[in-house]
Amino acid sequence: MGCTALVLAVTGAASAQPGRGPERQVLPASDGWAAYGTGTTGGAAADAAHVHTVTTWEQFKAALADGASTAKIIRVKGTIDADGPSCDSFAVPGYDFDTYLKTYDPAVWGRTKNLDGESDGSPEGLRRASAAQQDAYIKANIPANTTIVGIGRDAGFKGASLQIKGADNVIVRNLSFESPLDCFPQWDPTDTADGNWNSEYDSAVVYGSTHIWMNHNTFTDGDHPDSTLPHYFGRIYEQHDGELDIVKGADYVTASWNVFEDHDKTILIGNSDSASTAAVDRGHLKVTFHHNLFSNLVERAPRVRFGQVDSYNNHFVAGDGYSYSYGIGMESQLVAEHNAFTLPTGVKTGSILKKWKEAPLTATDNYVNGVPTDLIAVHNTEIPGEILQSGAGWTPTLRTEVDPAKAVPGLVDHCAGAGRLG
Repeated sequence: MGCTALVLAVTGAASAQPGRGPERQVLPASDGWAAYGTGTTGGAAADAAHVHTVTTWEQFKAALADGASTAKIIRVKGTIDADGPSCDSFAVPGYDFDTYLKTYDPAVWGRTKNLDGESDGSPEGLRRASAAQQDAYIKANIPANTTIVGIGRDAGFKGASLQIKGADNVIVRNLSFESPLDCFPQWDPTDTADGNWNSEYDSAVVYGSTHIWMNHNTFTDGDHPDSTLPHYFGRIYEQHDGELDIVKGADYVTASWNVFEDHDKTILIGNSDSASTAAVDRGHLKVTFHHNLFSNLVERAPRVRFGQVDSYNNHFVAGDGYSYSYGIGMESQLVAEHNAFTLPTGVKTGSILKKWKEAPLTATDNYVNGVPTDLIAVHNTEIPGEILQSGAGWTPTLRTEVDPAKAVPGLVDHCAGAGRLG
């Protein structure tokens, strides 16, 4: 059975809008937080002069720049490789990784001082300059009133970072994203007792933007999973950041029918507990996740600070290295309902929720391995040192058809992700 027929069979309503190609489709009414107020139409009103079909990174960036915030549609054909240049091509003269390792080896540098004060001519300074060159190349700024849509089943980006910054009314659909690989991670000897390598570049970041619809996309580490990355100073040389981050006062976002897979730190909503961040994020970060597949992830599906997040009808499939799915952070107001969780033997149900800060949540009608489960009660029993409180303090109203939680795995596993628009 095809996905459209399957959706019809389960919900009784088709997900696509008849008579409109995918590039002209808009977010349906009441479909999550992105439907709030003016709704989300992207570039649906674009005239013929602002409809572009692109096959290269250069063409894609040129199309984004055409007409600033004028309504535009960008049709992506095939896989666009933004990761084409080698890491060596981004390195500034004088940068040498072996010298970097020798200089900041904990046996030499220690573990009590970070590298922020290093001069421009130091190994760290040369790393920063090299990183800036990669940054300028792989990031693409998405303007307001834009629809980016993959054409066919094999459209997407490899090594790109879409920056939806300060923009309103953006739609991103039917695209596969292979995570960018940071060529120049920074060593921070003070990050945990053992230090850490920290990387940049999310596949997509929603930064201070409003009315964003992410639909039928697939996010993955592709050819470079963490298992292939080397270790230095006893820590993984982490070259991945997030798959989708929503930060800096962003608001009214709906992520539906996507696949997030094979990744560590997957989705971050609100990136700090600090007072300055709270001043920007408090009262914002309203996000809906529905009918997404979260598969073989380690953590952050999502981790939430401040936001009113509605997560329903998603399927979470735990794999090797699983840590948690929902991170309960500073002043978060998470509602998690009608979801399905598939956990392998040895993974405890209580680990689905992770408490970072005191923040009540609502978690009802969720199924774990096909059994109705009170996630909060089980968490509190299994992890009595991290007691969670029930009651997020708000009730979502912006929802389309809510499917029975038991039907979610069959529906989502068959229909979510790129190449499966109804």
